[in-house]
Amino acid sequence: MSEQMRVRIEPMAPEHLDEVAELEKVCFSDPWSRNLLAESLKDDLSAYLVALDGAGRVAGYAGLTVVLDEGSIDNIAVRPDCRRRGVAAQLLDVFLNFARGNRLAFLTLEVRASNYAAIALYGSRGFRAVGRRKNYYERPTEDALIMTRTFDDE
Repeated sequence: MSEQMRVRIEPMAPEHLDEVAELEKVCFSDPWSRNLLAESLKDDLSAYLVALDGAGRVAGYAGLTVVLDEGSIDNIAVRPDCRRRGVAAQLLDVFLNFARGNRLAFLTLEVRASNYAAIALYGSRGFRAVGRRKNYYERPTEDALIMTRTFDDE
């Protein structure tokens, strides 16, 4: 792993939407549109964060939706040139701290079954595979692992 990248994490704002929408296209075969991202900023149940590099560019972003005491991580994406430098881990850690601080019962997410780097990251933060969604992803068709991190032991 390369040296950890220093980023500034802050709430996603409208001025980040163009970069985040571009990041979606680079990272996902079925990317969220700029309009969908903009709508998610208005959702009172959701929190979206950006990780900004030293030049103020979006190095990564993550989204979380909370209903009652349950959190669902919607997306985590990191610019290809910033990967394996701790950006996703830093974003994830903010959500873990939020979950603890707000006494959430758990956080859950879906990840491509072949995304070993992401699975390893989530596992290192206490997430465990609890199920599988057959053919959840398209282009290419692939199963999703459902991974959950509970907080009842803390």
